[in-house]
Parts: sequence; C-alpha cells; structure tokens
Amino acid sequence: MSGIKAALASDEDIAAAADLIFLYRSFYGVQDQNKDEIYSFVKERISNEQSKIFIAKDEQGKAVGFIQLYPSYSTVSLRPQWILNDLYVVEEYRRKGAATALMTAVKEYFRDRAKGFILVTDKTNHTAKSFYDKNGWKTNEYDFYTFYY
Repeated sequence: MSGIKAALASDEDIAAAADLIFLYRSFYGVQDQNKDEIYSFVKERISNEQSKIFIAKDEQGKAVGFIQLYPSYSTVSLRPQWILNDLYVVEEYRRKGAATALMTAVKEYFRDRAKGFILVTDKTNHTAKSFYDKNGWKTNEYDFYTFYY
C-alpha cells in the first residue's frame, strides 16, 4: 500500500475534515456552501461524539480523504452498529490506497466495539460497489426503505 495513513480524527483534525467535507459536498453538487457552517458541523460531531470521522493523510500529512460514520443500535444483538454515511477521497489520490487505508482503520477501530456496519450507495455507482465488495461488504436480502420530507 502507499504511504497514506488513516486514523480517527481528533480536535486537531477539525479544519482538515471541514475542508474535505466542503469538497465532498461540491462533488455532490452543493453550490451555496458556508465554510464556517461546515466547520461548526464537524466540530459538533467530533466534540459531542455524535459521529466518528476518520481522516486519511499522505506522507506529508496532507488530508486526502475521510469516512464519517453515525451510530445506530441493534436491539437483537444488544450492540451498536454504525452507518457509513460518507466516504470521500480527493480526486488525485483516488486509486492510490486512501480509501483502503480509511476502510482498514475503520474496521480495526470498531472490531470489538460494534456488531458491524451498514451503508447505502446508488445502484449505478459501480466504482463504490466494487470497492465495497473487495473490502468484504455484502448485500443482503433486505429492501432498504427511505422516507424523506
């Protein structure tokens, strides 16, 4: 693997995470963004432990990608499970090990802390689906429903 390393974000990573989330939201077409609002959002998630954010950094320490997970709970197993909500790698670092480093860090961190993970990706996002397949994720027999306002 490349020299890219990933780890759980701390307070020192808030600005880097906010910058990555700005790029991530741009990727998804969000045009009217307020960097202060994004920074506050990230700070609140990290400070209040409302999510877990993992940051990938290159050899020089530049933040090049992130994964954000939100908690959920399994009543049947009486254990937490985590929703992988966001995964983003800066374009020039794609296919260079950043996403794999992030996924490895997440799996290692949660190994004894959770039942597992769930995520949703677009049916046509073949790149993401291939990545998840290669990293041991499985689809299941359940239909995933949503209700939005």
